[in-house]
Formats: sequence, C-alpha cells, structure tokens
Amino acid sequence: MSDPHPARHPDREDKRTFLQKIAEFIHPGPDSADELIETLAEAQENNIIGAESRAMLEGVIRMADMTAGDVMVPATRMDLVNIDEPYDVLLHGVIDAGHSRFPVYQGERENIIGILLAKDLLKLQRAPELNIRALLRPPVFVPETKGLNDLLREFQGNRNHQAIVIDEFGRVAGLITIEDVLEQIVGEIEDEFDIAEDEGDIFGLADRTYRVSGDTTIERVQDAFGVKLVGSDPDDAFDTIGGLIAHEMGHVPKRGERFRLAGLNFVVMHTKGGAVKWFKVSPLPDEAV
Repeated sequence: MSDPHPARHPDREDKRTFLQKIAEFIHPGPDSADELIETLAEAQENNIIGAESRAMLEGVIRMADMTAGDVMVPATRMDLVNIDEPYDVLLHGVIDAGHSRFPVYQGERENIIGILLAKDLLKLQRAPELNIRALLRPPVFVPETKGLNDLLREFQGNRNHQAIVIDEFGRVAGLITIEDVLEQIVGEIEDEFDIAEDEGDIFGLADRTYRVSGDTTIERVQDAFGVKLVGSDPDDAFDTIGGLIAHEMGHVPKRGERFRLAGLNFVVMHTKGGAVKWFKVSPLPDEAV
C-alpha cells in the first residue's frame, strides 16, 4: 500500500522565504525583454552573475528580435569570385581577401552559382585536370527577414555556415555567416589574424606580402619598407599606421578596402571596434607608383 504522505525530497523543497513568496506574488518577474535586461543588470550588481555572462545573456535576448538583414555584410562589401577569371587571377584574389569561403558568380554579380572553399583550391595543385566548377558547394539563400534564432538553428543543423541574403525583390542584399550570428551573443570573435596586442607588428607572408598590425608605429613601418609616410596635410601628426590610413581614407575603414600611400598598397584585412587590426601591405609595381 502506498504511503499517503510520501516524503518530500530535500532537493525539491521550496526554499523561498515567506517574504520572497509574497514579493514574487506581487511582482512575479519581468514580462518584457527590457525588464529582463534590467533584471540581468541587477543580478550583476548583486554579484549573482558576472559581466561576461550578463553580456552574453543580453545578446541572446536581443537576438530574438534581429534578422539576417540586421547583421549581414552588405552586397557592396562582399568579396566574390568570378568563375570566368583565369586561375592565377582568381587565386590571387582569394589570397588577398583572406577568407575561407567565397560566393562564386558568373556574368553578373547577382548570379551566384556556388560557394568556393579556399582550401579546396589545393586540390587543383594535386589534380590540375579538375575544373573549379567541380569544387563548388551549393549556395544557401535566406531572406532579409530571416530571424537570427532560426538561422542559427539551420547553421547548426547543416554544414553550410554561410548564406546569401536576398531582399524582397529577389536581389542579393548581402552575406551572413555563423560567425556574424554568434558575435551577437559572445561579442566579436577573434579570427586567424588576431594575436595578442603585445605581439603585433609586421609579419612576412608566403606570397611575399606583409601583415601589418594597425597599431604599429609609423616610424616602424617607414623603417621596414624604406618609405616616408606623409598624409595629405603634412601638419597632421599620427602615431600609428592605422590612424594615418583611416584619416587619409576619410572614414572608418572596412574589411577589403584598399588604399595606396607612399608606394605601398594597404588592404584592410580585419577591423575591430572601428579600428583596423590588420593590414595586408605590399609594394606597388614601379609603373603603379
């Protein structure tokens, strides 16, 4: 015969005080995203959660109302590969951009025919008879209005971590990656170009170009490349190469943008917090100087 008064498990006991129960009855808890965010702020102030945990939880809450169109890389800033370009030109463009995946188009930039993984180009070195078209992965298209929560689930459920964003008229609006989505939760994700600030400077690359940290001093760059870096206004004084280039460009540099100065070609490889983290630098051919 079963016990009409079963013992209560200690781990299931309600340990709230009477006053806590009354307080929760009167004010049962946050009923909106804004109130929930305020609650997280109070939790941090009371040392219940840390600052990083609060930031991540706020990111999760805010992401619920965000769409692919909110965080995508606009079409004008997309690095694309033209399938009709000669292999050498195509390869050089892939190396310069430094991405791991590239949308591939034929004819017009709107005509995306596939996704090329940079690592797959190595297969052509071992099997030159292969055609680049055989290396392409099928592209994934999502509407601008696609919720980030749904998109993240799709990214997690398949091996495609990049999608082409389409506007209401069916045109290419931009590009979004799983990294773009996750950064809404955890903040900016360091990539392969990031190293500790006290280690950043100038590094030689395999293609005879150089990776230069944006906070490298102008004097250091001048000594390394044997040039004199002077802006359009000689009276302007800058300490770092990133500050000088941003001033000369007249706006916050974006990834993939190029700028020529003192016989050097600067390509923005990576930005963070509105500042350039890394440039790719190469001397300009004599005829281009």
